[in-house]
Amino acid sequence: MNLKPLRDQVIVKPIELEEVTKSGIVIPDTARKEKPQEGEIVAVGDGKLDDSGKPIPMVVKVGDKVIYSKYSGSEIKVDDEEFLIMREENIFAIVE
Repeated sequence: MNLKPLRDQVIVKPIELEEVTKSGIVIPDTARKEKPQEGEIVAVGDGKLDDSGKPIPMVVKVGDKVIYSKYSGSEIKVDDEEFLIMREENIFAIVE
């Protein structure tokens, strides 16, 4: 992928989660009604600028698994893969 997000933007690959019922039936993500909220960072921008013009470094880095706001970001498709572009502020946590 040859995309470089600008400023405080990140590109996230959503992680498709499968649910398993108590009886062991697997419910694929396509049958779920809710959008995924977990993904992996695949690219990060250079960060915001503060009021004096100095860069504020990004907290997340490529490879981080994150939890983000349910309806945040813009969906894009690159090489038949779906990604989200969103601001770093829409990320709630890094999964360790």
